[in-house]
Amino acid sequence: MKPNIYVARPVPSEVAQYLETHCEVRYWTGEESITKDQLVHEIGDAEGLLLSGTPVTAEVIEAAPNLRAISNIAVGYNNLRLDPIIARGILAMHTPYVLDETVADLAFALILAAGRRVTELHEWVREGKWEKGQEEELYGLDIHHTTLGIIGMGRIGEAIARRARFGFEMNVQYYNRNRKPDIEEKLGVTYAGLDELLATSDYVLLMLPLTPETRGMIGAREFGLMKQTAVFVNVARGPIVDESALYDALVQRKIFAAGLDVYAQEPIDPAHPLLTLTNVVTLPHIGSATAATRLEMASLAARNLVHALQGKPDIALIPELRNV
Repeated sequence: MKPNIYVARPVPSEVAQYLETHCEVRYWTGEESITKDQLVHEIGDAEGLLLSGTPVTAEVIEAAPNLRAISNIAVGYNNLRLDPIIARGILAMHTPYVLDETVADLAFALILAAGRRVTELHEWVREGKWEKGQEEELYGLDIHHTTLGIIGMGRIGEAIARRARFGFEMNVQYYNRNRKPDIEEKLGVTYAGLDELLATSDYVLLMLPLTPETRGMIGAREFGLMKQTAVFVNVARGPIVDESALYDALVQRKIFAAGLDVYAQEPIDPAHPLLTLTNVVTLPHIGSATAATRLEMASLAARNLVHALQGKPDIALIPELRNV
């Protein structure tokens, strides 16, 4: 008998076909993204759950007595409350690796756009502010041969470091919970303490997962350590950063600019003060948003779910479950 699964978000047709070949599938059909409360009502007797972003809390777990596997279509999994999942012995999976290069591309797009003021000067042209004789008003910052500091040297951080070293001949330093001697040797990057990295980097890139330890990690003190010419880029998770402190640092010109793909609240409130600043490049959390990568992520998540329910070992368990 096929296992019963619930798919809580739209998936490409080929992914749906794969799931329906191996499972009895129910789909969320609402026009808006499913909420936690709606998921509690919908999940029923599902043995497997495929989703992205919606919180899976103890209430969701309690509403699903047959649930055996959860597959998250993302590399991050801060929407999953791990204590009730682990207590029930539920398998929880994510989609690492398949999005590394795409997110690295996006991170570098933000470095370039914020450093060279691309979006700000795009608006200058459209608004008729470009005049002959302008010089310093149009100046941005070099990227090549400057120093990039990466906070969080996972696989995506490594992909970004490779672009920086061999594409732009940047000096690259990184801060990470554990040193990575193999990456240091392979890419010619150096390890630095967090304060040293903040004080000496021209570009500071945040690439950490959101955990209780990293929540609010970058605040007024950290922005105060950065160069006035520094550019801060966040493609990790919004709640790692104190957005009020970031706003103050930008308004007071304690740092030069910022490039943001993630926010404490998503979608960000259109009235948020950060959106009033010209020295901020803002994107709607599109780090992995290409058709090819999103298809690969959904396909991996579907395989993870099916294989977990079939008892196969080749699944991408989230790190906290690998030694449980």
